[in-house]
Amino acid sequence: MNDIILDETPVREDLFPFTLTRNVSDIRVGILTIREKWEKLYQFTLRTASADHATVPSIPANLLPGEELVSAIRSNDRSIDKDDARFNRISHPWDIFQLNGTEIRNDFALLTRGKISAPVSSTNKVIAPENIFIEPGASVEHASLNGSTGPIYIGKNAEIMEGAMIRGPFALCEGAVVKMGAMIYGATSIGPFSVVGGEIKNSVLFGYSNKAHEGYLGDSVIGEWCNLGAGTSNSNLRNNAGMVKLWSAKQNAFIDAGQKCGLLMGDFSRSAINSSFNTGTVVGICCNIFDGGLTPKFIPSFSWGKNGRYQWDKLIDDLRAWKKLKKQILSDAEIRTLKHIFDET
Repeated sequence: MNDIILDETPVREDLFPFTLTRNVSDIRVGILTIREKWEKLYQFTLRTASADHATVPSIPANLLPGEELVSAIRSNDRSIDKDDARFNRISHPWDIFQLNGTEIRNDFALLTRGKISAPVSSTNKVIAPENIFIEPGASVEHASLNGSTGPIYIGKNAEIMEGAMIRGPFALCEGAVVKMGAMIYGATSIGPFSVVGGEIKNSVLFGYSNKAHEGYLGDSVIGEWCNLGAGTSNSNLRNNAGMVKLWSAKQNAFIDAGQKCGLLMGDFSRSAINSSFNTGTVVGICCNIFDGGLTPKFIPSFSWGKNGRYQWDKLIDDLRAWKKLKKQILSDAEIRTLKHIFDET
């Protein structure tokens, strides 16, 4: 049996701000989302919570599928829970970038098994080409690709422009672009149709987001439809190398997030040029961040500048304009979801 239920209840609030606008299973970590891992890599069918639990196993949605977990499910192991030490899981938002290297390696091995990569152009400087896989339609010319530190996956119709320097593990998903001269360290994932430049290290962009210019992004997670203005940078390490405190919506308090943690930005949020994000900054959804100076450690959803709030009609007009840039439209379902959150915030 290949049907499972992914239970959101135990973990959804822990993964703020990313679960404000998506299911836990639609979080990207590695090359694929959790949902895509189950469906594409392991051929499971995800059922709704209304399914019969007697016949369809239910597991916490934050567990990351792997051979051991799949084996446990198929052997009808009913002891699996959200804190099961046998399996990798994202219990906090910073786990997304902390586990990203492992997940890129796992996804790469399964996605490329039995397949032949498109040829790597001779214009590129390549180390460990056996760890590089290029999907059809991708363009990579005059770039530096180092697969000795981890696999490099370049998705369908993606582009790496000349002068870019990439160290694995690295994933560039369908239609995404790395601009000229970019410096990208592992473990980094650039989601579909995103555009990136400047310096990036150990970060995940979910999709349709831009960090297209100079500036540093490190140990960070950026949701969908975000834009970081030119020169935007984040701190990922305190000046005293102490523990980074990060805002927890569930606990309504700052909690320890490890020694390194950068920017966690929810969907549809944007920053002005030369924005400076504090160490361990959490940004909600639909924020327009400007006014200069080091940002607060927590920026609530629908913030306008430092102290204002987005007006609903202007927000929707702006989001429609941003989506139009990538030839997409803001759906009625998205508007209803955002309005519900807006009214409750």
